[in-house]
Amino acid sequence: MGTTGFDYAITRTLDAPVGKVWDAWTVADDYGKWASAEDVVLDVRPGGAWSAVMVIPGGGRVPLGGTYTEVVPNERLVMGMNVPGREEPVLMTLDLAADGDRTKVTLSQTFDTAEDRDQSEQGSNMLLDGLTAFLASA
Repeated sequence: MGTTGFDYAITRTLDAPVGKVWDAWTVADDYGKWASAEDVVLDVRPGGAWSAVMVIPGGGRVPLGGTYTEVVPNERLVMGMNVPGREEPVLMTLDLAADGDRTKVTLSQTFDTAEDRDQSEQGSNMLLDGLTAFLASA
């Protein structure tokens, strides 16, 4: 993947310790609860596969999957997502940084078009909204 493209980075500080945020992304039952996903399978290791069926507003179901390319527990998770029509997976990077009992979370991606970037950024904000609500209630 080249360095040119349309990218975004979303940073939020969540009211949960880094270990709890990491578990929310890497424990299938937890991920399913906050990401509105079913049939979640997470093999969290470099080269390990992940898959989930996202349930979108209105009841639609979108199957997603890919592999993990980088796993640094409690610090970084890089996931490739298989996209129909693309040879290379789209990478999403999750960086975590402990801030006392809170966690600074940064989600970032790069795309070939501004439209793809904008659509993904909107979806990532929705994911982080769900994560924030999940952590507040857990």
